[in-house]
Amino acid sequence: MPDLLEAPASADVRAQQSPQLNVATAGSRFVGVGVRGLVLLSDDAGRTWRQAGAVPVSVALTDVHFVTSTDGWAVGHGGVVLQTTDGGETWQLRLDGRQAARIVFEDAQARAQAGDDAAARALRDAQRLVEEGPDKPFLGVHFLDGQRGFAVGAYGLALATDDGGRNWHALMGRIPNPRGKHLYTVRASGADVLIAGEQGALFRSLDGGQHFSAIETPYPGTWFGALALDRDTLLAYGLRGNVWRSADGGASWRQIALGQAVTLTSGSVLADRSIVLADESGRLLRSVDGARSFTPVAGSFPTGLTGLAQGGDGALVLSGARGLTRVEPAQLVAESR
Repeated sequence: MPDLLEAPASADVRAQQSPQLNVATAGSRFVGVGVRGLVLLSDDAGRTWRQAGAVPVSVALTDVHFVTSTDGWAVGHGGVVLQTTDGGETWQLRLDGRQAARIVFEDAQARAQAGDDAAARALRDAQRLVEEGPDKPFLGVHFLDGQRGFAVGAYGLALATDDGGRNWHALMGRIPNPRGKHLYTVRASGADVLIAGEQGALFRSLDGGQHFSAIETPYPGTWFGALALDRDTLLAYGLRGNVWRSADGGASWRQIALGQAVTLTSGSVLADRSIVLADESGRLLRSVDGARSFTPVAGSFPTGLTGLAQGGDGALVLSGARGLTRVEPAQLVAESR
């Protein structure tokens, strides 16, 4: 792992066909991230792609998020956090797994010294993080603005920054996740922050990440994503085609039938307020009634989808095992028969 943390991503003529693990928009540009530190850029709405010029690591990058057309963040294996200030052309390493482990250990140590009853186990887990080295991946990243952001990952790893990534602090003491369940994604709308993870883990903050509470859900399996459609309406999706909707802030839930028990990997609210989910079989599902029901989008899409993002022209770009795929706006609204 240290070699991959210290070796910049290599130029690769096959980069466009390499697995991409997520995609985001940076203004009018699409930015995809994937294996071996490969970052791909498109300035023509996802029709053609080129490799970014400078990425300082060769680990797999799992998630990417932009707060402006120039300022963005990516995370990945080895506990890396990368920053760009030029729309993804070049990236700088702001954090790695060794530093993250030290931050978590120092936080747990401080809580234990302050008499936190739950900190003893956290301190043992943090010591293990330090000893095992940078082998724990970050799996999700999201910034509320240019200063405040979150990175979450395996074994409950969760860090935050309040100063644009210059300094990071542990969130473990704020998230009621004592068993260290994997955290797969973090998304926010304003001060409303949702974190989703394995074994039914779902956490929410309504104050920009200062305090988190656990939300009980009927499904005990993994959530790969969650969306706050408004303050009261939540949507969680994950393994085996499970999609559940709450209209009362998570107090009660209703399962949404999709017709296939295929794992859902990504979802997004589009510009027209419709909602799109993607599954591993390459199926796209769209809702126009606030996630009360979903209809398959017409067409054939690549299997192994991992992420999606919508551009200014209404088209979607899908990331997946075969790279990046553009979905035309007209195709998106056509329903399968």
